[in-house]
Amino acid sequence: MSEKQFRVIAISGSLRHGSYNTMALKAAQKLAPANITIEQESISDIPFYNADLHSDGFPENVERLVAKIKAADGVLFVSPEYNYSIPGALKNAIDMLSRHPNKPFDNKAVAIMGASMGPLGTARMQYHLRQVMVYLNAYAVNRPEVMIAAAQTKFDEDGNLTDETAKKLIPQLLTALTELSKKLNGV
Repeated sequence: MSEKQFRVIAISGSLRHGSYNTMALKAAQKLAPANITIEQESISDIPFYNADLHSDGFPENVERLVAKIKAADGVLFVSPEYNYSIPGALKNAIDMLSRHPNKPFDNKAVAIMGASMGPLGTARMQYHLRQVMVYLNAYAVNRPEVMIAAAQTKFDEDGNLTDETAKKLIPQLLTALTELSKKLNGV
């Protein structure tokens, strides 16, 4: 009998072309165990959160992303750290999605990783994002923590991850995400 295929929705917290975090997300797709499929979703077209926007229904792109997250077995956030915290675009997208009546993050398994040019590799952002996930009743993988520091030295000219430690930890993080998802869903 074949193993269940786990579907993961991945979101990069960076909108920048050439983002180290989008490169790290692509690395996760390549390094994922065979039973895990990772589909990247963009947050670049999510409007600024405003309660007036959803008084008559949510924008189509928000509805689509809510449905994809609800249908997925887990969510992978791959994000930089801006000013010691969550980038505004990512926080805004989470705020907008969280207002949907279907609550896409409720009881959802999530994994967090990130890359930064600094020495802490997104540690503060990851801890802040974990706090947000607590409020949304999402469950974050505790270990391993994937914090790619000095990211400018960890990818080659083609955007491939070269850091051996991160390459070892990413599949472990994804496996832990599937295990947490199974636990949350009674599988």
